[in-house]
Amino acid sequence: MTTLLLLVIYLAFISLGLPDSMLGAAWPLMRSELGLPLEGAGLVSVIITVGTIISSLLTGALIRKLGTGRLTTLSVLTTALALLGYSFTTSYLWLCLMAVPMGLGAGAVDASLNDFVARNYSSKHMSWLHAFWGVGATAGPLLMAGMISLTGRWQNGYRSVSFVQFGLVAILIASLSLWKKIDHASAEAHSVKLSNGSIWKISGMGPNLAAFFAYCSLELTAGLWFASYLVQIRGVKPETAAAWAASYYFGIMLGRMINGFLTLRFSSKTLIRAGQTSILLGILLLFLPGNTFSLIGLLLVGMGCAPIYPSMLHETPARFGKENSSRLMGIQMASAYVGLSVAPPLVGLLASRWSLQIFPFALLILLALMVWGSETVNRVVTGKEDDTRPLRGDTGS
Repeated sequence: MTTLLLLVIYLAFISLGLPDSMLGAAWPLMRSELGLPLEGAGLVSVIITVGTIISSLLTGALIRKLGTGRLTTLSVLTTALALLGYSFTTSYLWLCLMAVPMGLGAGAVDASLNDFVARNYSSKHMSWLHAFWGVGATAGPLLMAGMISLTGRWQNGYRSVSFVQFGLVAILIASLSLWKKIDHASAEAHSVKLSNGSIWKISGMGPNLAAFFAYCSLELTAGLWFASYLVQIRGVKPETAAAWAASYYFGIMLGRMINGFLTLRFSSKTLIRAGQTSILLGILLLFLPGNTFSLIGLLLVGMGCAPIYPSMLHETPARFGKENSSRLMGIQMASAYVGLSVAPPLVGLLASRWSLQIFPFALLILLALMVWGSETVNRVVTGKEDDTRPLRGDTGS
C-alpha cells in the first residue's frame, strides 16, 4: 500500500510539471496571434506565481481541513480546469484570469507533497519525486510542439494537456482511501506553531531563503525564455524552438532520475555543488555561436538544476529541525515562488528594451546569488551534516 501511495504521489508531480513548461514553448506563436509584446509572458507568470505563493502558505491549514489526499485531488482538478480555460483563450485578459486558478492549484500540491516526502522518505525519493515533475515538464512542450505542428493552434496543446490532467484526477479520486494515515500524520506535523519573527532567528535562514529564491528564478527564467531566445537570436522556427525547449526539461528529468541513485553515495552538499558546476558550463556554451552549442548548453543547465532543489528541500528537517519542517517548507517555497514572480518578467522587460542576448548574462547573475546563499548556509549551519538517510524510516519502494 505504501508503494502504491508513492506511485500516486509521483503521478501528482507529473501533473504539476505538465503546465509549468508550456507557456514558454507556446509564447512565440501565442504572442504573434494575440498581438502581445515579448514581456507579456512575464505578467502571466507573475499571476501564476502569486497564486502559488498564497496557496503554499495556506497549505498547512488546508491539510488540516481537507486532508492531503483531498487537497491534492482538488488542486489537480483546479489546474485541469485552468488549462481547459486556456484552450478557449481569445484575449490577454482571459489568459491572465486563467493564470489565477493555475497558480492556486499548483502551490498546494507542491508544498504539501514536498513536506510529506522530506519527513517520511529518503533523499532518493525526493529526487525521484522531482524527476517525475520533469517527466511532466518535458512532455508539456513536446505536446505543445506536436499540436502546433499538426494543427497550427497552440490552444489545442493546452486542451490535450487538460484532458491528461482530468485523467490524473480520476486516479487521485480512486486513491483517496490510501491517504488516511498520511492525513493524520500531516495534521500532527502542521500543528507546530512557529512565529514569523522566530523564523529569522534561525541560524542560516536568510541565505537559505536567498538560495531558494535564486534557484527557482534561474530555473523558470531558463524555461520561459529559451524558446524565444532561439527564435529571436538564433533564427530557429517557433515549432522547432518549442521542441528544443523540451531538452531543458528532459535534462532536469534525466538528472533527477540519476541523482536518486547518486544520493546513496554522495552527500547533498556535494550534489548541489556538482549541479551548480553543470549550470555554469551550460551557460558558458550559450555564448558560443551555433545552435548546437545552445542546445547542449540548455541540456547541461537542466541537468545541473536536477539535484539542487530536491536536495535543498530534503535537508530542511536535518538543518533546521524536524519540528520546524512543515512551517519552514512553506516559507522556503514562498521565497522560491517570489523568485519565480520577479526574475522571469524582469528579464523579459529588459530584453524588450535591449535584446534577448541578455538571457545568458541573467542566468549567470542568478547562479552567482544561488552559490553565495548555499555556501553561506554550509558555513553557518554547523553540526548538521548533509544526510541521505530517511527521517522516519525508508518506507519507499
